[in-house]
Amino acid sequence: MVHIFNKPVVGIIMCRQMLGPHPAMTLQEKYLNAVQAAGLLPFPLAQGLGDDEQGLEQALAMLDGLLLTGSYSNMEPHHYGESGEEPLNDPGRDRLSLRLITAARQRQLPLFGICRGFQEMVVASGGTLHRRLHDTGLFDEHREDKQQPLAQQYAPAHDILPEAGGLLARLAGPGRQPVNSLHMQGVKALGAAARVEARAPDGLVEAISLIDQPFALGVQWHPEWLSRDNALSRALFDGFAAACRHYRACKEEG
Repeated sequence: MVHIFNKPVVGIIMCRQMLGPHPAMTLQEKYLNAVQAAGLLPFPLAQGLGDDEQGLEQALAMLDGLLLTGSYSNMEPHHYGESGEEPLNDPGRDRLSLRLITAARQRQLPLFGICRGFQEMVVASGGTLHRRLHDTGLFDEHREDKQQPLAQQYAPAHDILPEAGGLLARLAGPGRQPVNSLHMQGVKALGAAARVEARAPDGLVEAISLIDQPFALGVQWHPEWLSRDNALSRALFDGFAAACRHYRACKEEG
């Protein structure tokens, strides 16, 4: 019997953390679970690919989509024109994510960014970030209460309103949608290469897409959490999966 292995392959960026005395590349299971539940094959991307041009090209040739995950780290501010240090940094991830977004735009590769991944897309497309939303006095509280159980941290925190005619509205419908909120940073300004897909009630940009790309969606909330139990999360991952399948089919035909 001949078996055809044809699941779209999705590259998922990894984070650098210390496990005891050892530096490690990590990837939270919730992202892997969400990708697999959508019928996709996850392929972790080590940060060293950011400094390995040939290796990165080889990996990209195998991929049908890219997922930029959330993280406990933040982008270093020099990437968006600000000075100062970022104590919760991960410079290897910064390098790789920016290269991946550039490659995705060149190849028209489906791209889905979540939380930090959303912020990476903002910066890569010429935008800037508020480094500490809660210090601006402009927005509601968007951080989670880390003293609460995870189920409470990831519970709906506010609504988002998709922009009419956008990618998010096509995937999930035009009405208000409840989302969770677990972030400290947020959009200050968007570059010309991005468009707003949704805002929170306080006006903060909660989702973007990249212009001139069939599927390049970034969301500030966490749809990967119990992704099949939430209608909006299912719509986002299923839409991403459909784009990856289409990309793979076109690649096989051409």
